[in-house]
Parts: sequence; C-alpha cells; structure tokens
Amino acid sequence: MSQFDLIVLGSGPGGYVAAIRAAQLGLKTAIVERENLGGICLNWGCIPTKALLRSAEMLHQMQHAAAYGLVADNIRADLDAVVKRSRGVAKQLNQGVTHLMKKNKIAVHMGVGTLLGGGKLEVKGEKGSETLSAKHIIVATGARARDLPFAKADGNRVWTYRHAMTPKEMPSKLLVIGSGAIGIEFASFYNDMGAEVTVVEMMDRIVPVEDADVSAFLEKALTKQGMTILTGAGVESLDVGAKGVKARIKGKDGKLTDADFSHVIVAVGIAPNTENIGLEALGIKAERGIIAIDDYGRTNVPGVWAIGDVTPGPWLAHKASHEGVIAAESIAKELGNKDVHPHAMDRRNIPGCTYCHPQVASVGLTEAKAKEAGYTIKAGTFPFIGNGKAIALGEPEGFIKTVFDAKTGELLGAHMIGAEVTELIQGYVVGKTLETTEAELMATVFPHPTLSEMMHESVLAAYGRALHI
Repeated sequence: MSQFDLIVLGSGPGGYVAAIRAAQLGLKTAIVERENLGGICLNWGCIPTKALLRSAEMLHQMQHAAAYGLVADNIRADLDAVVKRSRGVAKQLNQGVTHLMKKNKIAVHMGVGTLLGGGKLEVKGEKGSETLSAKHIIVATGARARDLPFAKADGNRVWTYRHAMTPKEMPSKLLVIGSGAIGIEFASFYNDMGAEVTVVEMMDRIVPVEDADVSAFLEKALTKQGMTILTGAGVESLDVGAKGVKARIKGKDGKLTDADFSHVIVAVGIAPNTENIGLEALGIKAERGIIAIDDYGRTNVPGVWAIGDVTPGPWLAHKASHEGVIAAESIAKELGNKDVHPHAMDRRNIPGCTYCHPQVASVGLTEAKAKEAGYTIKAGTFPFIGNGKAIALGEPEGFIKTVFDAKTGELLGAHMIGAEVTELIQGYVVGKTLETTEAELMATVFPHPTLSEMMHESVLAAYGRALHI
C-alpha cells in the first residue's frame, strides 16, 4: 500500500493546485483522476470556451472591418476548424498540467477513487484496483451540468456545455435555457456564429447574480445583436424529434407558446460529483450533495477536506484554486510546518467574469445587496463613451459602477460591462483585498489612454467628482 501525506481526489483547478502547493511545502502527495488532468475547467470548461469565444469575437470584428477603415470580403466561419482550435488549446493545457505534476514529483493515479475511511482511498483504474493511504485527503471531485428532469441531454438535439463545445453540426435556431455565465457565453458564441438564438431565464433578469444595471444593459446589447431574451419565463416541456425540438414556453404573462428549435442548450446550474465516493460511509456532512466545510476546507471528519464545486459557491475555478492553496497550507500546518500561515477564504473578494460580448465582470456587493445589508452607500457610474481609449478601440458601449460605504469609504463592490472588463476587474479585487477606501483609489494615478481610467472616474463619480462626464 502506497503511503502519502496527502491524497487529492480530482485534478481540476482546485485539486491540481492543492497538490502543487502541498508538494512545494514538502508533503508527499498523490492525485487521483478518473478522466483528464486539469478537470472540466481546463478540458471542457473555462479554457476551451474562451478559445471558441475568441474565434467568435474575431469573426464579429472582421464582419465590422469597414468601421475600422479595413476591407475584408467573404468572411465566413468554419465551425469544424473553430472547434479544432479550441480542442488544441485544451490539449496544450492538459499537457501543461501533466508536466507540472512531474515537475513537483506528485504521484498521478488514473482511475475512480473511493474513500474507505481511516485515511484509505481505493483507486479502480485500467490496471485494476489499488489502495492508497494518507494522513489527509482532499475531495476535489467538482461538478457536472444539471439535467432538466423532462429533457435529458442526448448530445444530438439537447446539449449540455460539453456537447455545445464539440457540436456535430451548426444550430440554425438555438434555445438556451438559463442565463448564468455558461448559458450567456454559449448564446453569445452561437449568435456571433450565425445561429438564431433565444434565451429563456426564469428569474426576472438575465445574469441574475450581477448588478441590476448590468443585467439591463446586457439584455439591451444582446437584443440589439439579434437575440430573443425571455425573462420571468420557463420551459414547460421539450418534445425532441429527429430533426428538431418543440419547446413549450411559459411567458412572463403566464401564457404558453410553442416554438420550434434545431437544438437546445441546457445551462440551469450544476450538480456536485459527490455520489459513490464514500462520503456517506464516513459520515461526512453534506446537503444536496454539497459538502459542509469550515473556512479552511475541513469537513466534519478529521483528515478529510473538501474544496471547489463540491463545497458551497460561488462555483468558480479561481475560487477552487484558492481553496486548494488554503487547504494544502492548513494541512502542512497540522503536520508541523511552522512557517505557513493560511488565511481563511473571504468570499466577498471573489470576482466573477462572463465572456460574452460585451464582457461582464464584478466583485463584492451589488448596489441592491449593499442596501439590503444595511449600508448607506455612495455609488458612481462612468460610461465607456466618456473614455478616449474605448472610442479609439471602437468599443464605446458599457459602463463601470463602484459602490462604497458612505460612512467609512470602504469599497463594497464593483460592477462592469464592456470591452475587456474581465481583465480590468482585478484592480478592484486587489483594492478590496487590501481594504482600500475611496481616498486611496482617488489618489492612484491611472495610465492614459487606457480603459482603466474609467475605474478611476467611476470612483470619482461616486463622490460627485467625475472629470470626463
């Protein structure tokens, strides 16, 4: 039986990062993976979708070349080539993780892992069954797309994100159920690629976790791009045929309408991969499959930890990686390392990004949530149209909003929509982590001409001091 300090079950962005950090801290570490090193994010999620969206963005720009004084004729998309590029990007990163495991001397065991209790873990792989043993185990088994009870994804007409990433054919009329990040990104991709797209969202606005002003702006932008957006609506039933899907949609007004689509993407959330891994036998506390943990990743069973999408949200890759580092450092500390000082996860400082066109990014409290929490607030908004770089880029649509505590000047939240905001948001994340106030942000020199100047202006606007509007 192989003996380790730590075994990590699952090699997604939470698991593989936890293993690397543990190895850096001198722990003898093993990782168990049933499918691909790098997990869903790297092979079937975050990364390959960004490759697809980049192709769609290039197509969009080329179709509007004339606006930049350029001539580009007969522009068309080759879906197979676009998908091939995306898979190539995923493969490159998968190989990168394989290299990182070797470099850090992490033992990789390919197979299905099950917790046996007493620090033991069984791995069933191609070579049969083996039992590993460790002082600590991190569960990082991630999540999968949730199916609709009346419409199981079949890969032909009804797709999850995974089918949507390697489509057998281009949809002509596409129904996207759910308008969170995954739903909206695929809606944006296929719309740019030429499909007729309808998005159905049961909440009263799209991207419902975002600030209400961002949701309203995005809905207008996507509608202008030709999408049909139905909010406060639900899909009652799907009749799947060989050549298409008939959907019965209940509108905001309660009326039922039937509509025909070539394909459907189901993006109604995720289900944690916590079945059949041995949690119940060990008595690990979980609610609806989501494992209860403390701020360092400990479960209620000593020596068993959990991170990422199997734990409470937000269900984001970067949150999983950060939890992985925290858990690895906490384990090293428990094993006697006096030089590590893990910090508890602060969920208020986790940014969220959606890579549709226009992009959406945020951190912290929305304006409504800040008021709900009892804060007296100062909020400032600055539009892209007031920024020289945005105009020069030909990207004048969007805005940046900042929300401050009026009493202390604490930055409570930041919300953006527009070109490259997924890169800009990190400035505010650093600011929040350093517990900045409006005074420091106002006193910061932002380079010109950049989109980042809007971040400065948004802060100034919250205090009635905006210069360029």
